[in-house]
Amino acid sequence: MSDFPNAGVWRRLAAMVYDSFLIFALLFIASLIPTLILNAGNLGASPETNTVVHELNSPLGGWLYRFYLLAVIAGFYLAFWLKSGQTLGMQAWKLKLVNQHGNLPNAKQALVRLLVGLPSLLLFGMGYWWIWLDKENRSWHDRASGTKVIVLPKEDKKPR
Repeated sequence: MSDFPNAGVWRRLAAMVYDSFLIFALLFIASLIPTLILNAGNLGASPETNTVVHELNSPLGGWLYRFYLLAVIAGFYLAFWLKSGQTLGMQAWKLKLVNQHGNLPNAKQALVRLLVGLPSLLLFGMGYWWIWLDKENRSWHDRASGTKVIVLPKEDKKPR
């Protein structure tokens, strides 16, 4: 696996856009859970609906809710990275996350990657733009976690 080229910025961003649609759908479903719990089964628009919105927007409820949604996003990435090294977007764009030996990352590497990747993205994507300056096409979170994103070869489509 170490013979494959490291992925560039645009291919990674394309995979992230693909994943963002999946994450949006996942967050929509994940948002239903606290809404149903706080609404206690009352699905109609009623005064209780206003109570649900108020509970989720309260200082404690708001922070817990945001943490919950961040945990859902983190779980999405960690599960895919640890299982196959590829999110669905990475699969579509023939990308794979590996460690320096070409193996799947371990839990510590995946967690470090996630924790460094968030500020890397939030700082105007500086950690990603860094790839253009790095001789090995590695981002801040690649370097911090000892991982890299490689481009897999296209599969030969053999006639049956």
